[in-house]
Amino acid sequence: MKVLFIGGTGTISMAITRLLAARGDELYLLNRGNRNSDLPENVHTIIADIGNEEETAQKLEGLTFDCVGEFIGFVPEQLQRDYRLFKDKTKQFIYISSASAYQKPPKGYLITEETPLENPYWEYSRNKKACEDYLMERYKEDGFPVTIVRPSHTYDERSVPLGVHGDNGSWQVVKRIMDGKPVIIHGDGTSLWTITHNSDFAKAYAGLIGNEKAIGEAFHITTDESVSWNHIYESIAEALGVTLKPYYVSSRTLADISDYDLLGSLIGDKANSVIFDNSKVKALVPDFKATVTAKEGIKSTVKYILDHPEFQKEDPEFDAWCDKVIETIEKVKEDMK
Repeated sequence: MKVLFIGGTGTISMAITRLLAARGDELYLLNRGNRNSDLPENVHTIIADIGNEEETAQKLEGLTFDCVGEFIGFVPEQLQRDYRLFKDKTKQFIYISSASAYQKPPKGYLITEETPLENPYWEYSRNKKACEDYLMERYKEDGFPVTIVRPSHTYDERSVPLGVHGDNGSWQVVKRIMDGKPVIIHGDGTSLWTITHNSDFAKAYAGLIGNEKAIGEAFHITTDESVSWNHIYESIAEALGVTLKPYYVSSRTLADISDYDLLGSLIGDKANSVIFDNSKVKALVPDFKATVTAKEGIKSTVKYILDHPEFQKEDPEFDAWCDKVIETIEKVKEDMK
């Protein structure tokens, strides 16, 4: 297959890049070249800022593809640009949307692709839905060969999955656990969540490439394992060889007092217990099976981060915010006695 990825080096896409390169596809990455140093040798790069449509069109001149994968489109205007660039250049266009766009709060515990896309709490999710709507309109009216893919919480070796963290990623929470400091967990930690390792996600995504039955359809791709947030955080502590000191705060309280966008990421996503039905993608990719458990994935990720200091990005502002939240709540508790 001759495939182009817009992006191709992010949390979700890097594993797919490695998988397609390993199986011998002719793979091109269109990006600005900032993270291309670890790419397999047989991957071609097109260095361009896709936001500069004229420059990108020039660099794509004469090229056509079996599939184009879009990983960095967040608002409809970006997909309108993609349509202009690729409408005559690809047999399939796979767009990465988001499972966070599904109805919140959910009316049932089981999420299928037919679950309504209604998230009043998170603009990010509503924008993803608007992108889907535009692409499906192009499919129905113009025959643009669209496939929609909705990941949920997908992670890789560079960052552990968390419910609450700062702008610099997961390291500061890992460090708090290492240092024996209390760690904020939303709710009481018992709600169920799904974390999918990117190597598992890649298997199903790769199986959709070139599959004619995927055209005009939407799929979510996740593991079938559902675990509690307590399990996730305890797995991190276990991988570090220390004892977790959880500090539970209701999601609504965190959203109300936070300096961060926790209304969207918690109330509009992670605070809800969800279980995904993956039968639709498995029907088209029957050999797809997620094999990396939450505990195994977290253990390997923690080891990788500890072995690679470049991913240990300090976040003193978030650390201070955690201390402030805990101090404030403890003071309120004391005043109520």
